[in-house]
Amino acid sequence: MASRLIDLTSTLLWLCAIPSPIGEERELADAVQGRLAGCPMAGAIRRYGNSLVVPLTRGHAGRPHVALVGHLDTVRTENGPARIEGDRLFASGASDMKSGLALMMAVAEDVVRPEVNLTLVFYAREEGPYDENELGPVLEADAELASVNVAVCLEPSDNRLQLGCMGSIHALVTVSGRTAHSARPWEGENAITKAAPLLVDLGALGPRERVLDGLTYRAVTTVTMARDAGRGRNVVPDRFLLNLNHRFTPDTTLTEAKEFIVALVAGRGDVDFTDLSPAAMPNAGHPLVQALVRAGVRAVEPKQAWTDVARFASRGIAAVNFGPGENAQAHQRNESTSLPLLQEGYVILRRWLERLETAL
Repeated sequence: MASRLIDLTSTLLWLCAIPSPIGEERELADAVQGRLAGCPMAGAIRRYGNSLVVPLTRGHAGRPHVALVGHLDTVRTENGPARIEGDRLFASGASDMKSGLALMMAVAEDVVRPEVNLTLVFYAREEGPYDENELGPVLEADAELASVNVAVCLEPSDNRLQLGCMGSIHALVTVSGRTAHSARPWEGENAITKAAPLLVDLGALGPRERVLDGLTYRAVTTVTMARDAGRGRNVVPDRFLLNLNHRFTPDTTLTEAKEFIVALVAGRGDVDFTDLSPAAMPNAGHPLVQALVRAGVRAVEPKQAWTDVARFASRGIAAVNFGPGENAQAHQRNESTSLPLLQEGYVILRRWLERLETAL
């Protein structure tokens, strides 16, 4: 296989040299589309906004339809120019998730194609709110993606197979009081101190564990932002705002997760749900997932975060997280990734694609 490998390091450096912070993916989408236009494929690249669907191979009767999926955008960080130091590549998005995109490019540019029906999906705006993510509209608009049997989201996982994903809710809780002069606070109601019992209850919440397919997921609820809406330093504040981020286990529905937050707040504030992302079950027993385990992944773990595997799961499509980027490097300033992990990830991915059974 080594003789067929493209230069993964150069490809990753090329991807990282094109900045693509969320909302600014067009240049990278144009570049990827232009580069892949020179590759043989089963049909024309389909573009939706700044997202691309690439029908790479078709016509393999009895073989599964596999989608390799990766987001083009990165978080906004200051990393300096893309560069290589020793066996690491430093750049914004190097781990999350341009290393995964490099594997997708490598599969497309390898002269020997796996004998499966293979589609690549490059999409925009993953690093923001659920409703602004372009993968949702792509899955709605592209009818052929409904035939996918398994999707691999090449999110950073250190070449570990991470199954399922946690759901995520962001809720804005507004605790209301009444203004007064701070010299006569008894004439008002301080929204900040009024929130104290709720904050005590939130602080006492520990992780709630749930075992699914032998994997332990942990539901957690965290105050991630807090601010007052005070009118001045000598005015009793009449509003106190909390952002709650609730991460819930794969067997919990969005409705159940929302009900948990409402019960937790228990009327002590007004709840406004601002971002709702469903969870996804692990699908550990799926034959194509088991085949990926046998291809040599480093470990099998639960995904203790949200990813777009949930979008596929909501459409009845098995999906997993597997990629060569490093979890610990995601969203870091001075982000980097391991070049040996990059090479290893491609070997595992190709091994899996080449060993897929001839029937589902």
